[in-house]
Amino acid sequence: MRGVSKRWAPVVLGVVAAVCMQTASAQQAGTVYVSSEKDNKVYVFNGKGERTAEIAACERPRHMLLSLDKKTLYVCCGNSNELGLIDVATNKLKGRMALGDSPEIFDFKRDQSVIYVSIEEENVMAAYDMKTGKRLFSVPAAGEPEGIYVTPDDKIAYVTSEVGNLVHVIDLSTRKVLKDLKVGKRPRRFTPTADEKEVWVSNELSNSVSVIDTTTHAVKDTIVFKVKGVKDGDVQPVGMVLSKDGKTMWVALGHARHVAQVDVATRQVKQLVLAGKRAWNLDLSPDGNTLYVVNGLSDDMTVVDVSGAAAKAIRTVPAGRVPHSALVMR
Repeated sequence: MRGVSKRWAPVVLGVVAAVCMQTASAQQAGTVYVSSEKDNKVYVFNGKGERTAEIAACERPRHMLLSLDKKTLYVCCGNSNELGLIDVATNKLKGRMALGDSPEIFDFKRDQSVIYVSIEEENVMAAYDMKTGKRLFSVPAAGEPEGIYVTPDDKIAYVTSEVGNLVHVIDLSTRKVLKDLKVGKRPRRFTPTADEKEVWVSNELSNSVSVIDTTTHAVKDTIVFKVKGVKDGDVQPVGMVLSKDGKTMWVALGHARHVAQVDVATRQVKQLVLAGKRAWNLDLSPDGNTLYVVNGLSDDMTVVDVSGAAAKAIRTVPAGRVPHSALVMR
């Protein structure tokens, strides 16, 4: 290295390497991943909604989560019955882990040593060891389990049953259902509040969201959605995401082609924003100013500016056939 003594060369190289790693990490922050069920791919977008890459995944990719170190993107694949492991640096599928028949949604133990997966065709929540891939145990659920949320203390898992219109409260130490909570029709997904004292569950066929108290494991409130000119049956809440400040929950309303902004404290709908056909899932940019909504029937993603009091859709971009989930790198 010209101009640097041999004594200091390793130090300089180390600093350069660290700076390069920080730069790469900064570039990845804000990256948007969209799973396409029909294309068997995960599409990659920058924060403006411009597609930058596409990743060949396993069959029918659905729900996605990132590893703790942000180096691996996990994607649940419903037709090939496996968990795909995607290398974030190379945008390549680097591994697969076998799951049960038609896996849907998953969550992790906080250290990510165990993954909990809803296995739709087996009607169970199954737990797997992430190192060995071995199924550790399974807990029977009512018909078509989907959403899963594991509490921060790793003691409880909430699991939705689409057919049973229930939320199962599962004790992960005894591996048994503690109680069943009656919610709306076809419960889908969970999102916790900032203090994690509540978890919200979307009820697709009841145009509502149920609010569950995570201390008492009881339904404490129900939020009903109305869209002018749209039948209640077409107002179908599914995906939800909490704002950066924890004060707002954004809810995708399915066939109603809108997303709703809900005040967490008052439960009041503050505004509705037009999106695409079957607004299905959504996520927010790291700064909380941009909302990304995937629309399952128009095969696109709506980019919404939520930085001001009045949110506004600013562009819609193709997102593959039947986009399922959006996940933003933070």
